[in-house]
Amino acid sequence: MDPEAFLEMANQVTKLKMYPYFDIAHCTLCCLYVREDLGTGSLPFSRKHPLANWLSSMLTIFAGGLLTNFLLGEPLLGALKNNQQLLLATAVWYVIFYSPFDVGYKIAKFLPIKVLLAAMKEVYRVKKINDGVTHAAKVFPNGYLSMVLIGTIKGNGSGFLKILERLMRGVWTPAAVEVMQPTFPTKASIAAALIFVLDKKTDIISAPHSLVYFGICIFFVYFKLSSLLLGIHDPFVPFENLFCAIFLGGIWDSLAQTLSGKRGAAADKGGDAVKNVLGSPKTSGTSGIQK
Repeated sequence: MDPEAFLEMANQVTKLKMYPYFDIAHCTLCCLYVREDLGTGSLPFSRKHPLANWLSSMLTIFAGGLLTNFLLGEPLLGALKNNQQLLLATAVWYVIFYSPFDVGYKIAKFLPIKVLLAAMKEVYRVKKINDGVTHAAKVFPNGYLSMVLIGTIKGNGSGFLKILERLMRGVWTPAAVEVMQPTFPTKASIAAALIFVLDKKTDIISAPHSLVYFGICIFFVYFKLSSLLLGIHDPFVPFENLFCAIFLGGIWDSLAQTLSGKRGAAADKGGDAVKNVLGSPKTSGTSGIQK
């Protein structure tokens, strides 16, 4: 492809408007997550507890904005100030849970539609990460860690508020803390936020911002589709295992276990030898008495 044409394509991607189509994709997948997290009792729960169902869905949809506003000292409900987005999210929630004959849910679960929605949501995610880094840079111009943190939460806020979202539905799962078992969206959001910070605040990345943005979009979309179609859920796992083995004590723990195992085996062999030596006279003496 012509480099100028590729750069022009990248510029067009950075200028994409998220409302309404990308917002619809984001809201749809968030509502699908809530419904699937409810399991087989999703429909009875939605009929019996519509307010709790709506609150948990809205909390999942607007999680990034709510949490980043809290961390940046801004009005918490500022994430809900856009009436158009709130009405759109409510309409999507209604279609997923209350459409006649459950047709809305079935259409959203249809594989080609779900693949398209997933690809659009990943583009939406990259936009949110970039916006989060830019917003944090205005509040903390030299706070690189704050920029990465806000960008990550913008990218996968629903993961960090999963406990609270489930609590809205009467379920308490304290073990479902994102920092204990980070999912791939969180790890990818950290990497993307770090790249955006390096791009904005340093000279390490010399490529145009639009190319960096477009490259991250391709990365997110590719691995999301790989997860849906090929079952590749977390490509970071091999690198995590290598890093943990080298820098977080994995090699030394394995070496210590190996050495302790050898010492234990040697001690067992020595104990068996002592028992054999001490036991041989008793055996001979017993045989002599019997004779």
